[in-house]
Amino acid sequence: MNAYIFPGQGAQFSGMGLDLYEKSTIAQKLFEEANDILGFSITDIMFQGSTEDLKETKVTQPAVFLHSVILAKTLGDNFKPDMVAGHSLGEFSALVANGALSFEDGLKLVSKRAIAMQKACELQPSTMAAVLGLDDAIVEQVCNTTEGVVVAANYNCPGQLVISGEVDAINRACEAMKAAGAKRALVLPVGGAFHSPLMEPAREELAAAIENTPFNTPKCPIYQNVTANAVKNENDIKQNLILQLTAPVRWTQSVQQMIADGATLFTEVGPGNVLQGLVKKINREAQTAAATFTPNL
Repeated sequence: MNAYIFPGQGAQFSGMGLDLYEKSTIAQKLFEEANDILGFSITDIMFQGSTEDLKETKVTQPAVFLHSVILAKTLGDNFKPDMVAGHSLGEFSALVANGALSFEDGLKLVSKRAIAMQKACELQPSTMAAVLGLDDAIVEQVCNTTEGVVVAANYNCPGQLVISGEVDAINRACEAMKAAGAKRALVLPVGGAFHSPLMEPAREELAAAIENTPFNTPKCPIYQNVTANAVKNENDIKQNLILQLTAPVRWTQSVQQMIADGATLFTEVGPGNVLQGLVKKINREAQTAAATFTPNL
């Protein structure tokens, strides 16, 4: 069975999407449409902007979303998913690709999500840290016993878990992780505490937008970050999307469940190859590939 997976924030790179724009009339049309929807030329930043330009939150999330969704749409009849999943932001890409959301509505929600998250980050100093080489249970225990707000945020693969929270709490937790035997506990260069209770203002803001957006029954199940289980009901999909901002990304559990449900090939759709690497670390036997398209001029 074919599983298609969609990357999240951090996969962006300067020049992303330019090959699609130059070689596909479908891509050209959608990129131009995106510029109109957003009210600024995101294509200029994606195609010619610097790494720093692409780091701006209002750009990063729509850019990764656009690269993934437009690539999926250029695949045409070759895009035949039995199941999909996306890492954090990638969940929106997956929902548009499998027909649960329209291109326009998906882009508008991603843009609102990015701005709401940025505002939440500015309310309180917060950050994230990668913890390598510790069992999930130990990481969770350290978070639970550390003073301040600090939680497990991204279950990326066995032995790689990202924590999220207040700056001081993250620093204390990192020291405790090292004392508990972590190979590394490294504060990440991010703008705030994504997938933690500190994103509550963003969750409230995004909830209203999601509730007012029409969703369709997807073509195939989506394995959502919050539950790591297959979901097809539109209302369940909406609720999980809303919860996603303050809940952990259960990527390890999602991939394991997809394999248990019959996934044999994981195709990454979008910039980079981070998710292919994570899938291999979760299960060495899993087959992975990058989505490629045939030019349509």
